[in-house]
Amino acid sequence: QVQLVESGGGLVPPGGSLTLSCAASGRTFSGRTMGWFRQAPGQEREFVSAIGWNPTTTMYAGFVKGRFTISRDNANTVSLHLNSLKVEDTAVYYCAAPSPDSDYSWFAGTGIDYWGKGILVTVSS
Repeated sequence: QVQLVESGGGLVPPGGSLTLSCAASGRTFSGRTMGWFRQAPGQEREFVSAIGWNPTTTMYAGFVKGRFTISRDNANTVSLHLNSLKVEDTAVYYCAAPSPDSDYSWFAGTGIDYWGKGILVTVSS
């Protein structure tokens, strides 16, 4: 059974930084894409960033604007480095991945089969 477990969330002041990590278990994600979504209070879940099997292949939502960086530490661990955080970045952040046969779209949020439970990031002074 595939499990995705997020860590590293917490409270950070505006302008601060935080690193989220996602550890996958239950199967190898070598050669597979992984990514992050977030859901702010009262809003729908939205795509944040994803990384391909080749760690140089990355994609970001428009609101990131160079503030976040996704990296792949090994086949089953992905990190999201959050910099220059804003109050509006406050949200629950979810690690996610499609299954091997999934017809997925990161930006549309479709075909994403595996989800972590989420971790809260609060940006506040």
